[in-house]
Amino acid sequence: MVYEYLGSLGFEDPVRIQEEATNPDLSCMIRFYGEKPCQMDHLDRILLSGVYTVRKGKTQLHKWAERLVVLCGTCLIVSSVKDCQTGKMHILPLVGGKVEELKRRQHSLAFSSAGAQAPTYHVCFESLAECQRWHRQASKVVSQRISTVDLSCYSLEEVPEHLFYSQDITYLNLRHNFMQLERPGGLDCLYRFSQLKGLNLSHNKLGLFPILLCEISTLTELNLSCNGFHELPGQIGNLLNLQTLCLDGNFLTTLPEELGNLQQLSTLGLSFNNFSQIPEACVKLTMLEKLAMAGNQLEVLNLGVLNRMKHIRHVDFRLNNLKKTVIDNLEGNKHVTHVDLRDNQLTDLDLSSLGNLQQLHCERNQLRDLTLSGFTLRALCANSNRLTTVNVYPVPSLLTSLELSRNQLEYVPDWVCESKKIEVLDMSYNLLTEIPIRILSSLSLRKLMVGHNHVQSLPVLLEHIPLEVLDLQHNLLARLPDTLFSKALNLRYLNASANSLESLPSACTGEESLSMLQLLYLTSNQLTDQCIPVLVGHPHLRILHLADNQLQTFPASKLNKLEHLEELNLSGNKLKTIPTTIANCKQLHTLVAHSNNISVFPEILHLPQIQFVDLSCNDLTEILIPEALPPTLQDLDLTGNTNLVLEHKTLDIFSHITTLKIDQKPLLTADSAGASTFWSHGLAEMAGQRNKLCVSALAVENFAEGVEAVYGMFDGDRNEELPRLLQCTMADVLLEEVQQSAVDTVFMANTFLVSHRKLGMAGQKLGSSALLCYVRHDTADPTSSFTLTVANVGTCQAVLCRNGQPLPLSRVFSLEHCPEELKRVKEQKAIITEDNKVNGVTCCTRMLGCTYLYPWVLPKPHIYSLPLTVQDELLILGNKALWEHLSYLEAVTAVRHVHDPLAAAKKLCTLAQSYGCQDNVGAMVICLNVGQDGCTCEVNGLSLPGPGGFASTTTVKDAPKPTTPSSSSGIASEFSSEMSTSEVSSEVGSTASDEHNATGLDASLMPRPERRCSLHPMPTLGIFQRQPSCATFSSNQSDNGLDSDDDQPVEGVITNGSKVEVEVDIHCCRGKGLEASPPALEETSLTLGPEEDSGGLFFRFQRQNSVSCAVLLPVSRELQKSPSTSCLYGKKLSNGSVVPLEDSLNLIEVATEAPKKKTGYFCAPAQLEPEDQLIVPHDLEEEVKEQLKHPQDARGGADTEPWEEDRVDHSEEFDTAL
Repeated sequence: MVYEYLGSLGFEDPVRIQEEATNPDLSCMIRFYGEKPCQMDHLDRILLSGVYTVRKGKTQLHKWAERLVVLCGTCLIVSSVKDCQTGKMHILPLVGGKVEELKRRQHSLAFSSAGAQAPTYHVCFESLAECQRWHRQASKVVSQRISTVDLSCYSLEEVPEHLFYSQDITYLNLRHNFMQLERPGGLDCLYRFSQLKGLNLSHNKLGLFPILLCEISTLTELNLSCNGFHELPGQIGNLLNLQTLCLDGNFLTTLPEELGNLQQLSTLGLSFNNFSQIPEACVKLTMLEKLAMAGNQLEVLNLGVLNRMKHIRHVDFRLNNLKKTVIDNLEGNKHVTHVDLRDNQLTDLDLSSLGNLQQLHCERNQLRDLTLSGFTLRALCANSNRLTTVNVYPVPSLLTSLELSRNQLEYVPDWVCESKKIEVLDMSYNLLTEIPIRILSSLSLRKLMVGHNHVQSLPVLLEHIPLEVLDLQHNLLARLPDTLFSKALNLRYLNASANSLESLPSACTGEESLSMLQLLYLTSNQLTDQCIPVLVGHPHLRILHLADNQLQTFPASKLNKLEHLEELNLSGNKLKTIPTTIANCKQLHTLVAHSNNISVFPEILHLPQIQFVDLSCNDLTEILIPEALPPTLQDLDLTGNTNLVLEHKTLDIFSHITTLKIDQKPLLTADSAGASTFWSHGLAEMAGQRNKLCVSALAVENFAEGVEAVYGMFDGDRNEELPRLLQCTMADVLLEEVQQSAVDTVFMANTFLVSHRKLGMAGQKLGSSALLCYVRHDTADPTSSFTLTVANVGTCQAVLCRNGQPLPLSRVFSLEHCPEELKRVKEQKAIITEDNKVNGVTCCTRMLGCTYLYPWVLPKPHIYSLPLTVQDELLILGNKALWEHLSYLEAVTAVRHVHDPLAAAKKLCTLAQSYGCQDNVGAMVICLNVGQDGCTCEVNGLSLPGPGGFASTTTVKDAPKPTTPSSSSGIASEFSSEMSTSEVSSEVGSTASDEHNATGLDASLMPRPERRCSLHPMPTLGIFQRQPSCATFSSNQSDNGLDSDDDQPVEGVITNGSKVEVEVDIHCCRGKGLEASPPALEETSLTLGPEEDSGGLFFRFQRQNSVSCAVLLPVSRELQKSPSTSCLYGKKLSNGSVVPLEDSLNLIEVATEAPKKKTGYFCAPAQLEPEDQLIVPHDLEEEVKEQLKHPQDARGGADTEPWEEDRVDHSEEFDTAL
């Protein structure tokens, strides 16, 4: 059973399935797949019993005596301890009664029934905990007004015997159990409840219909959903009082004729069965009003059958395969009032024969033409079709709501303009070019949604209108009507974002404004400072969005008058300051002003209700803050202010803020430099109108200490726990899985499945969408460029910008967007509710967590891989809320030319919020530079341009092959242009010998290997196994860091008898155009005596912080950048590489302190410790200087470089990690 379960989750390898089957964490998931029934002696939650001291009545005449007390169902059962088996007991109904604590006696409760003459029992318990437990359970019973017992989800095979003493039970819920037939308290005994009216036996896996249920003649409501029935017995016709029968989620294809005897039946649920037509037995049900047949196999809707059902009112045919409708005769149907045809395959729909139709749902079909009768029509929802015409005759005089969004309508139908009671009109995402004056001036219209059309202008209003909500976003408007605000005095919401507005109409014609506008969204227009004075005419504004316009100033006097402002978004403009009068906006709780030129921190820290402040990507230099911040401040974002310096006192004051985002000053290292050459990212997350953020993101740009990267996004919808767990664990799981398989579909799928398992108890009833992007080299072809592998479940998506065009890489696993998943879920008999959610819980069919929804919700991801090219510019990750409000093309176009990825991600979130998103929204933008323009190779004597555009003139001949494989990304690399490089593994414990001195040959005459970048790595001679978190080497490495076949250590390596713990990169070099040390590298020096002067050369060991290494560079007053040194800072130093043998290699190997663990690999401490100062042994100083002099002496005096003539005497300085 376990193997079958793991295989259905997505594991494919039999060996891996066996390994997973032994994992103890599997129990958190498997219990929902094959849960064991519960024994009757473990029913403490539904049955309380014990021997206690009991007294009957309130007077002192009765004595306390030991009795057996049982609380089960709706009754308290009191019996003698000796006679408890003979049936002599007192039964006290508790529904509507009382349970109270006794003050005069410790740990005692008084139970009483409803009514004036009802008896009372006092029970004394042994402990306070036991007393409280009985009190809680009894309080639930007495609070009921109907005798209802809920025993759902208890894994019962039978009901407790004591429950049958509760003869007043009218409703019994046994949902999600394992009820059996022939047992003492099984289904065959339920007829003993003489007053039972409602019985719920859904999800019990019965298989066969329990015939004895047909003898409970008092039943009026029976739910037998999801029990695997293939047929119904004829005895069901005996339930003559039955009014509601639910048979959803079974395998029924027909109904017995005896079902027609149920003349009281008014509601019949047959959804998610296997019916291919409306059962004929339904015609005989003369009182049937509601018929639900969603999720069946109907292909033709026969309206003639509905005509013969004289009492039918509501019909539900959602999620079938309906392709057409037919009618036997021209007789009209005057009974049906509500029809639901959502999610079918209809192309044309004519329901004009339904003369009394009041409400029609036909969303998500393929309709082109729709014809209806308008006599009684009140609501029409036809979104997401291909409608070009909608005909309703006669004019629907009762129509109040019309939703026709996401169609192909080019004009508003005339009959809509003539409707006198229409209140809501949604025609967004169509092809409209104009809005008729009759619509805009309607005296009944309250809400008008015409966004995402081609409207160029609006008619001028002449009369006052009652319009309250107006959505005009994503049109071609250059201006709004001059009388809009003066005639639409009830207007409270206006969204005119993504237009071409240059000005705004005045809000008042007299001295005082009557505007009631509260929410104004004007993002992505062409508004200038001249529009600001107009805003003063809206004194009731609460939310104002002016992002991505051309504002340069915001007059202080104007902002002072917006006293009711609660949310202000001014991001993406050219503002230099925020007016000081913002301190008068006492109700302001959100200020978003990122991506401006603000240099002075606004005076917002005195506002009493401020909660969220985003001033990222500005020019802030300092912050003047009060000694105490407002207690309401929860989120302060100051990232992207490169010149901002925060003092320790300021940070201490900010310490109480829940979320403080500031830049951590980057330290240039081999890791970061290599990664930043190819990609950089920015992340933005906004909570919106919700009080918590349920979106988390993952970004590791030096994954596995190699030139690889991992990015992810996780959306928990309503829970924040699972996204946080996935954020912390998923990268480590991926690192482990990459060790076991090099096939992208295998390690990505296993990453998701293992992460699903590791959620444990938290993942039982909570779920999360997940998106993971992995940038790597193809291990099968190490000379290839980068490969992007994307895997996802749920609704988070990744979009690649390739040559300016969006390329979706993910798949949306929801019932609305994935027909294959919808078919799978239907076949597995899930109940899909009207809001398109699986069992009413989630719209996702694949996600991490929600193990109790197996097999309908699975964790198996969609996986897609593609090679990255020079045309790939951006990678955008976003959650569901982002892509619901931004199209792929719009998102790519909006940020394609934004150079700062943080500002780009901020812009996407701002756009989504301005377009109507009120939910959590998250966006990550990764700027890619992985094409040939990022190459720094010198191949076959040709210099390829590097990142800085420099080229090398050195000729490369007969490059020796490397003797060992290299880094964690499978790259063997050497840097040589008057420079040699050593990458010595961390954790090997290599030792070196100083027996071989430097050769002293001119570096320019030496043959050297090709210099390769990460885009074109050197082919390796063997297979390199990427090391896991514990980073150990395989046995083919000897103690000196070489292959076991090598006899000699590396020349020039000084031995100190210690173990090399981290990577060391030391360059003893001379030459023309060497680059000066980068300022980001930390430097310390040790000055030697004057007798050891090196002839004017000045050297430093420079420590690079991400990986422990030391760099020895000659420094001069006239240094120029060389291709070699440029390549050094653009190349990821590799953990686990071994130095190849070459005669020209001059290395100094220095032992450093033990490394610190970081994502499975190691990096050196960020700060240089005092004990890290290099003490050069006296007996080695001469040898070091000799190694440095040999290349110079070999050249001779004639070859002396010009920069040597002007050199100044300096003492040697060394700085490295010991």
